[in-house]
Amino acid sequence: MASSPRPVTPGFGAFPAKQGMYNPAFEKDACGLAMVATLRGEAGHDIVDLALTALRNLEHRGAIGSDAGTGDGAGILTQMPDAFLRAVVDFDLPPVGQYAAGMAFLPRDADERAALKSGIEQLAASEGLVVLGWRDVPTEDDNLGKLAFAARPVFEQLFVSRPAVGDAPALSGIELDRRVYRLRKRAKHEQDAYFVSLSSRTLGYKGMVTTLQLEPFYPDLQDERFATELAVVHSRYSTNTFPSWPLAQPLRMLAHNGEINTVKGNRNWMRARQSQLESELLGDVRPLLPICTDGASDSASFDEVLELLTLTGRSLPHAVMMMVPEAYEKQADIDPDLRAFYDYHSIQMEPWDGPAALIFTDGTLVGATLDRNGLRPGRWTETTDGLVVIGSETGVLDFAPERIKRRGRLRPGRMFVVDTAQGRIVEDDEIKRDLATLHPWKQWLDAGRVRLKDLPEREHIVHPIASITRRQRTFGYTEEEVRILLTPMGQVGAEPLGAMGSDTPVAVLSERPRLLFDYFTQQFAQVTNPPLDSIREEVVTSLSLGLGPEANLLSWGSKHTRTVTLDFPVIDNDELAKIQHIDTALPGRSSVTIRGLYRVEAGHKGMQKRLAQMCAEADQAIEDGAEFLVLSDRDSNKDLAPIPSLLMLAAVHHHLIRQETRMRVGLVVEAGDVREVHHVATLLGYGASAVNPYLAMETVEYLVRAGYITGVAPEKAVRNLIYALGKGVLKIMSKMGISTVSSYAGAQVFEAVGLSQEFVTNYFTGTETKLGGIGIEVIAAENAARHAYAYPEDAAVRAHERLWTGGEYQWRRDGAPHLFNPETVFRLQHATRTRRYDIFREYTKLVDDQASELKTLRGMFRLRTGTRPAVPIDEVESVASIVKRFSTGAMSYGSISQEAHETLAIAMNRLGAKSNTGEGGEDVDRLLDPERRSAIKQVASGRFGVTSMYLTHAEDIQIKLAQGAKPGEGGQLPPGKVYPWIARTRGGTPGVGLISPPPHHDIYSIEDLKQLIFDLKRANPSARVHVKLVSQSGIGAVAAGTAKALADVILVSGHDGGTGASPLNSLKHAGTPWELGLAETQQTLMLNDMRDRVVVQADGQLKTGRDVVIAALLGAEEFGFATTALVVEGCIMMRVCHLDTCPVGVATQNPVLRQRFTGKPEFVVNFMEFVAQEVREYLAELGFRSLDEAIGRNDVLDVDGAIEHWKARGLDLAPILTGPAFAEDAARRHLRDQDHELDEHFDVQLIERAQDVVAHGGSIRIDLPIRNTERAVGTMLGNRVTLAHGENGLPTDSIVVSLTGSAGQSFGAFLPSGITLRLEGDSNDYVGKGLSGGQIVVRPPRGAVFDASQNVIAGNVIGYGATQGTMFLRGVVGERFLVRNSGATAVVEGVGDHALEYMTGGLAVILGETGRNLGAGMSGGNAYVYRLDRANVNREAIASGELELAEMGSGDVEMLRDLLERHVAETDSELAARLLENFEDEAQNFVRVVPRDYAAVLETRQTAAAEGLDPDGDVVWNRILEVTGG
Repeated sequence: MASSPRPVTPGFGAFPAKQGMYNPAFEKDACGLAMVATLRGEAGHDIVDLALTALRNLEHRGAIGSDAGTGDGAGILTQMPDAFLRAVVDFDLPPVGQYAAGMAFLPRDADERAALKSGIEQLAASEGLVVLGWRDVPTEDDNLGKLAFAARPVFEQLFVSRPAVGDAPALSGIELDRRVYRLRKRAKHEQDAYFVSLSSRTLGYKGMVTTLQLEPFYPDLQDERFATELAVVHSRYSTNTFPSWPLAQPLRMLAHNGEINTVKGNRNWMRARQSQLESELLGDVRPLLPICTDGASDSASFDEVLELLTLTGRSLPHAVMMMVPEAYEKQADIDPDLRAFYDYHSIQMEPWDGPAALIFTDGTLVGATLDRNGLRPGRWTETTDGLVVIGSETGVLDFAPERIKRRGRLRPGRMFVVDTAQGRIVEDDEIKRDLATLHPWKQWLDAGRVRLKDLPEREHIVHPIASITRRQRTFGYTEEEVRILLTPMGQVGAEPLGAMGSDTPVAVLSERPRLLFDYFTQQFAQVTNPPLDSIREEVVTSLSLGLGPEANLLSWGSKHTRTVTLDFPVIDNDELAKIQHIDTALPGRSSVTIRGLYRVEAGHKGMQKRLAQMCAEADQAIEDGAEFLVLSDRDSNKDLAPIPSLLMLAAVHHHLIRQETRMRVGLVVEAGDVREVHHVATLLGYGASAVNPYLAMETVEYLVRAGYITGVAPEKAVRNLIYALGKGVLKIMSKMGISTVSSYAGAQVFEAVGLSQEFVTNYFTGTETKLGGIGIEVIAAENAARHAYAYPEDAAVRAHERLWTGGEYQWRRDGAPHLFNPETVFRLQHATRTRRYDIFREYTKLVDDQASELKTLRGMFRLRTGTRPAVPIDEVESVASIVKRFSTGAMSYGSISQEAHETLAIAMNRLGAKSNTGEGGEDVDRLLDPERRSAIKQVASGRFGVTSMYLTHAEDIQIKLAQGAKPGEGGQLPPGKVYPWIARTRGGTPGVGLISPPPHHDIYSIEDLKQLIFDLKRANPSARVHVKLVSQSGIGAVAAGTAKALADVILVSGHDGGTGASPLNSLKHAGTPWELGLAETQQTLMLNDMRDRVVVQADGQLKTGRDVVIAALLGAEEFGFATTALVVEGCIMMRVCHLDTCPVGVATQNPVLRQRFTGKPEFVVNFMEFVAQEVREYLAELGFRSLDEAIGRNDVLDVDGAIEHWKARGLDLAPILTGPAFAEDAARRHLRDQDHELDEHFDVQLIERAQDVVAHGGSIRIDLPIRNTERAVGTMLGNRVTLAHGENGLPTDSIVVSLTGSAGQSFGAFLPSGITLRLEGDSNDYVGKGLSGGQIVVRPPRGAVFDASQNVIAGNVIGYGATQGTMFLRGVVGERFLVRNSGATAVVEGVGDHALEYMTGGLAVILGETGRNLGAGMSGGNAYVYRLDRANVNREAIASGELELAEMGSGDVEMLRDLLERHVAETDSELAARLLENFEDEAQNFVRVVPRDYAAVLETRQTAAAEGLDPDGDVVWNRILEVTGG
């Protein structure tokens, strides 16, 4: 254990060592980036100046930690400034291009530095390079912060050349760079030398500085002689505060804003490819390995591979398109040659997948691109005098309007390249056309690639039922799994749902034998990158992958395509047979099946021995030329037991990686133990290319024949199962932000809970396992127990019992133990209804006493009483004080009934505690009622009811980034629960289901979260802003980044919570217990010296005072109760919340069932006070007078030695209970508030000038300039208007603010009625977010010469969650326009991909082109689209009839005319004016996009009103359900 929590290695800084729950491997970063280039053909210092100015205007996208002077890092990469370098070195330089130079970070110790330089010089000589000299780089250290100064290296530039030798001319350009690449890689591997760059073409400067410090710190950058034609700059935002000079960017070829979610797999595959890497251009590759440096960031690994590909013969655009291909798979109209290019390269390399904006350069070309899903911002401007600027934002440089030639945005999968040698911009089409025709890609594919479906069919075999039952027992099937998991998948092809979280023991605490799969939990995206929307944005995903050998990555030709392509990662028995007998269809290609069976009596040693034999058999098969290995657990018998399929796969996969032969074969798993989505996902994640769940398929065939699955044939049931498993895998991938299964395969995005480090290192190399746990001995023992059940000594004993009962998902008397069972539920309800504390203590004893039956990690803890003297209970903090720290969980109005929701609110308000609205909004009458309102207003991805009014009346605002039961997924309210009163509150349509997107579309990164916190704090300066996270490994780094983003409160939610509906695989297999996440959060915040800046909350199956005390000792200050609060209200854990059939009126909107609700606020009050009283008793015993004294005191926790458990005894709880050593006076709880800099906000001057109008009415016009650093303009002013005038605000145009320039992000966010913002210029992302009645107008500056309708005026995600108001945007906007709009009207002249997604109301008028996937998930509102290309509308919505493309009605035409006239009046739009000139004809070119059910419901309600019926009554409700099929 580190004696100091913040060790800093001399030289250039580093993360602390892995300690306690902290692991530096989970650190993340994001950033802002920009590029400036000139087309004039002449280098100049002005390019450096402009790039540094752009960098300074991105300061708000970086971050600063506990030391205000130390930034997270900034840097610049330019062409080689030859004239400058000749002037400042004291040695001769050869002609430009014939020498290479680069800055090294060297040790501060003189002897160490001399030795390192000498070592580098010897390596240079061995590579035939001449060292021309070293140059001390001048620096101004006064500009550094304390931490950066302490960790700074010595900065020197090395100059080398390879002069002419004999007949061989001097090396120059890329040829010289290949040689210096060898020097740099060897210097890193052999000497641990770090070069910022080393090249004949580019030169880099970077460091642990802020954007403002970079130029003053390096005086070189101020020198007028320092000239370049291009410059790339980068500002880093890290999740930690540890100084690390090398992690600053740009890297050698790249500046990267984003996160590569597949990086673990990409690195594994690069390692596996090493033995095959050969390049004549580069020479012997072995001394340069590994290509991906251990411990480097994801960006650095990407940069290293990009550099390798470009130095070995591929152009820079070629290499980038290979690593980050566009989403071409589902593009019907793609050029066949380009499709062949992508298909060919998909066989050579899996995509490096994840949200990314990339700027890349080789010194001549400089370009930029986005990931396939467009999840990072990027804007560009070209001027009339040949300047090109790309940045994370528009407005990083100011230009006179007449100087702007055109403005655009980076687009998903599109490339933007500037060629400084040719002095021109190379358009995406030209780049792709050149690459598509560079080689005969299609010819090469046809020579080797075959599709599995094209191989000849084989005979289908049906297995007898006796054989199925015996094997089901062998693999541990339960009756419950067959009924709850397999039956629905076979019946309808959908993943089953459950509710009310999980309260059974995790696998390592379970008394029962559990499958190895259950020890792995899925990782998921939160904060630093977004989950994907696998349903609405399926167009960017792909489930196809290649199976077979891969050849040398550094060459190309027809020999690279010996592969079988699969459309789906799950294959049936007949498809498996095709692979096993591939030699009959394709002579010369062979497949070998290796059996994973061992003699069960030999125990774990037998299992170990067989695994080693399987690895040896795999080696031999590869030696013999096999291209496909099938790992099979078939044919077990009384003596031979099957090895868990995951274990045999991981063992072989990692063995072959270590042997460097993994790329020579494809791995297929034939598995009897696979029966749910999580099982398939883990097998793919650990290296399988295809999975054959043969026993699950035979089981559903049997269920059809036995009548349990009805209405489908056995073959169809099998196809349904395969479809459900495959689609489920897509959803799991998407939770991690991965869009292609080829990138997911081998990516290992799991962590182990309860497996020993030795076991994981041997078989699951690289997987995180925090607490150790069981090894192969217990795995074998669990296997043996299942096997004994299948083959009992006395067969008669088990003859009547088909399978184990189960009881994992629903309580069964003979099933797994649940924290909530009939006994605990009864005692809790009895105690709280009769106010009997004695019975409450009986309940808590049942829950807490886990000595005989472990259910939770905290059940293993012991409170160390006696270490401090006990105190009298009357000296301990009062019940009334303690309960103020309690809150109820985020349960939405809609998921639970009005009665249940208001009861919680009334109880918590009486206590001075807080209830939470959940994501369903809050009716205004409740909002304004101090007794019934919820103090915590949640902001979730659906943004239901999130208005200026809602936010203004919050004490706390909670951003829900994830939910314990289903992290990485959105919530959903089925149509049958969207009663009229729910629809009104949420801005939906009665009887039409409401779905929340998986991501917040304004949080794709940590700097985006920082922006949303910024916005919400301006929407209500007095509210605390919370961020809700779900426990998983790496949560500590995310929490530290969240604290730097200025969150006031961080909530750590356990995996087991969740009161809503959730896919069962998420309920059981995503996230970790809160004990782990909370301990990691506390330790990481303390290591970062930021614990005092935030309040930490915990929730997730908290049930007793002991739970609260343990959470406090691990670092929590506030505590949430959800499931338990519902049980107190009357919930009886039927777990059918999503069906609207709750028999006790809690989780239903049905008026009849709601009458059965018996809960009262007093019951909830009793519960909270009982918990607080129990907390007091524990505090007294432990010697604490208040909770504040106890927070973070994990030293009074210990392991309960009395617990004897055959599996849990292997767990090491020391990382939780001890963790890093901190000073006695280190802050362990919140002590100071965050500085939100509210006094410096742009709106302060607006509020001052408009205060009379806000107070007394009237009107005012304000004119001001604006720039991109001014964010959320109008939001704080809107808060004042809402405070003064309520939800209706002021009369239209009471306050008109006219601005000129480029507005920062979130322009006009949550703007209420009465305020109009008019902007001449352009704007960044999130314009009109949460628009609440105000008006926003954005138009180009009046002097602009470009065609506005063809240029970008605003960024991505415009109008997200808007509820009311109008927007007129003269120009094109980016991706995801009007996501979740529920009432605003917007006119725009062109949109990007995914427009109108999840829209539930309002009106969009689109006068120009649209991107792909328009209207996905659109369930309400209308859109009038000019000359709509039907191919750009969401395919599934069109195919199902969900969306209708209708002609414009007379009312629509009049509405359109009115809006066009207003658009012209507001923006001088030439496009709208042209349409109006010939309106009668042009109106025919508009298509009305309208959701079918929305139109049907409106018609039904209008008819009912005409008949005099109550539109909200039962009769009309039944009609609505009929027309919607709800």
